[in-house]
Amino acid sequence: MDGADPVKNSESSVAAFAGRKNLHLRVLSSLALAPLAITAAYFGGAVFVVFWAVAAIVVLWEWDTLVCSQDRNPVLIIGAVALAGAALLLALAWPRAAFALIALGVVGAASLAARERRIWCATGLVYAGAILMAPVLLRRDPAMGFAALLFLFAIVWMTDIVAFFVGRRFGGPKLMAHVSPNKTWSGAVGGTLAGVAGGVVTAMLFGLGSPAAVAAIALLLSIASQAGDLAESAIKRRFQVKDASGLIPGHGGLMD
Repeated sequence: MDGADPVKNSESSVAAFAGRKNLHLRVLSSLALAPLAITAAYFGGAVFVVFWAVAAIVVLWEWDTLVCSQDRNPVLIIGAVALAGAALLLALAWPRAAFALIALGVVGAASLAARERRIWCATGLVYAGAILMAPVLLRRDPAMGFAALLFLFAIVWMTDIVAFFVGRRFGGPKLMAHVSPNKTWSGAVGGTLAGVAGGVVTAMLFGLGSPAAVAAIALLLSIASQAGDLAESAIKRRFQVKDASGLIPGHGGLMD
């Protein structure tokens, strides 16, 4: 007898299998979603606006489900209407009117939410509105809009992917254990380097600027991407949930 605990060994095997399954689902989900985002960005126009309007409304649904509790439905309805209207205005090339409509929706969402959650519920529409407006406005440039979006995608995706695998492989000190116990400094550094490299390579392919300037921008965007990820982890921990939703296998929600 070697003293091994068969129960613990069995639990360890199950956990390892679940981890591999989750990783496979994560990869497959990414392989399905990334081409959709790139294709929508390539065509631009109404297709692109609809793509990001749907994404923004789904994110708003996840956020409101997470933070708004019993006030979710009225807050979600007014937010979804504001986002849909803003998408129409963006398609008509009226970005200021779109911004004004989202701002009006934020005021409406705040007025419908309970006092203790008013800021949380209103912030969800600000966040979803940024998800809609930022890529659409970036894509408006007919000459460089598509290239600029690919530059952004390359940084964010490379940062996320490499941080995940480097963190799993090397481990080490936690980046912010009280917020996200799985994130490590090794993953953060590896992801940042990969994000910068991905941004520089993409910029060189499309002639977006000098390598030094592009690398500096890519560095800031990679850090901002990871900071946003940590902020979301903090919000989920604040409201005691693991994922924003179960919409995307292996990832959780669209926010994740």
